[in-house]
Amino acid sequence: MIKTLGVMGGTFNPIHYGHLMAAQEAMIEFHLGEILFIPNQVPPHRQSEGYIISGHHRLIMACLAISSNPYFKASTLELERPEVSYTVDTIRELKKIYGETEISFITGADSLIKYDWHNIGELLDLLTYFIVATRPGFSLSNLDQKIREMKLANAHKIKPLQIPNVDISSTEIRRRLKMGKPVKYLVPEAVENYIYKNKLYI
Repeated sequence: MIKTLGVMGGTFNPIHYGHLMAAQEAMIEFHLGEILFIPNQVPPHRQSEGYIISGHHRLIMACLAISSNPYFKASTLELERPEVSYTVDTIRELKKIYGETEISFITGADSLIKYDWHNIGELLDLLTYFIVATRPGFSLSNLDQKIREMKLANAHKIKPLQIPNVDISSTEIRRRLKMGKPVKYLVPEAVENYIYKNKLYI
């Protein structure tokens, strides 16, 4: 069994090169043996943030996006839940499955700053690292301020990770598709083809 696992959760609506870049950089910088991509079923913070396609499509696109990387895997763990997905519940389950494996979670700095995380203190207790991906030009002072506001005893586990400046978002990809604009080079080619074949976001 692998000794270190990185978990990348999210809506992946759709998955894009920014997600893949963050996962790859985290794997290198934090010596992670494998990265597990877990599309969520009912995201707690995004139920009113626009159209989310079915978990079936999002899982397939994630699998297509990571197919060329033997260290990237996809999981249906959260998609199998009918209720709202909380990261702390997912990590609890993974700790049971992976035993003594050290688990780190990867997310974007905007997610940490924008949302209130459910049971964040317990989540940090379960994790080796809470990896927060930032882009060049991102103000680390904003991140530091958010961490201070949380007043967490285990805040030292929150680790910023600067990734190359890949300014891509799922929101922008959906907007372009809705307007009939191309998304080539924003998502892997297999994901692009799947979107058009299944007429997603159009």
